[in-house]
Amino acid sequence: MPLDSFSARRLSMLVFYDRGKEGLEKFTVGRYGIGDLYKAVWDPDKIGQWERLAQVVKERNPKRIGIDESEVFAFGDGLSASNKAALIKALGPELSKRLVSAERLAVGWLERRTPEELEVYSRIVAVAHSIIAEAFSDKVITPGATTTEDVVWWMRDRIAALKLATWFQPSISVQRPKTSPFKDSDVIHRGDMLHCDMGIVYLGLCTDTQQLAYVLREGETDAPKGLKEGLAQGNRLQDILVAEFREGRSGNEILSAALKKAKESGLRPSIYTHPLGVHGHAAGPTIGLWDRQDGVPGAGDYPLFTETCYSIELNIMAAVPEWDGQDVQFALEQDAAFEPHGARFLDVRQTNFLLIR
Repeated sequence: MPLDSFSARRLSMLVFYDRGKEGLEKFTVGRYGIGDLYKAVWDPDKIGQWERLAQVVKERNPKRIGIDESEVFAFGDGLSASNKAALIKALGPELSKRLVSAERLAVGWLERRTPEELEVYSRIVAVAHSIIAEAFSDKVITPGATTTEDVVWWMRDRIAALKLATWFQPSISVQRPKTSPFKDSDVIHRGDMLHCDMGIVYLGLCTDTQQLAYVLREGETDAPKGLKEGLAQGNRLQDILVAEFREGRSGNEILSAALKKAKESGLRPSIYTHPLGVHGHAAGPTIGLWDRQDGVPGAGDYPLFTETCYSIELNIMAAVPEWDGQDVQFALEQDAAFEPHGARFLDVRQTNFLLIR
């Protein structure tokens, strides 16, 4: 729809007809046209709307009639039961036999990014990174006083001040040694490892970012070596995963190959990567779910195409010597584009802890 068409008017019908070498025909079976994109082909004084829709379909006599219906993707499943019943009644038994799911068309259109979108996406991700970097600093956090909820609300205020939107609200969590006297306190203390998850929306495109920070103890100038090694293992898992991105491969094939190589290299991985774009959990192949590391039937069987974007979401478990060998989860999420030459991270990915002094 044109940008200045804020919503549908009454019952809106859009029709697209593939004329082969003659190109694409598009129009609306409505009283009025829609901007310069869709001309109107219905005069309500002469014929009913459903009858006119059936008439234009019969005139073109298509081999297949694609409808917005899918058992796998919600992105291609918008046709209501009542409208489908009315469509079948209007088309009649012969044409109704030609009805097929247009899920591949719906998903393919939604997942593909234009060159202009790919050019600006890195800047949008950089804005998200800058908000996190400021949140994970002594400007916002005072060890022993600031709570995780305080940081969440600072991020929400900052996002609002920048006149951005979110597709989910930010979250902050803490991991600390089991021997810590602070136990499960939501107050941030020195020696804590912090994790955030945040997704903003700008220029119609979504980001999805998870990063880690460390609150320095008195006298420390960097995070403990064990924590830094855990982050490095998370980076290695990212590299292993994006190296398996090949056009035509299904999400399940990518997941299986990446997990195999990661485990062979000694990592304890979990991968739950998803497409990214005009939705946060967007149209395209699902590459694992946190509770489905053996593959995702349906959504995971969809193939990888170029000019698409993904949130490289994953984690590794690693024992940290400085925390008495305690297992710590290192969860990372970095947005990436998959282009003909391969995958690339949008903006600079995190390879070092954000340090809070």
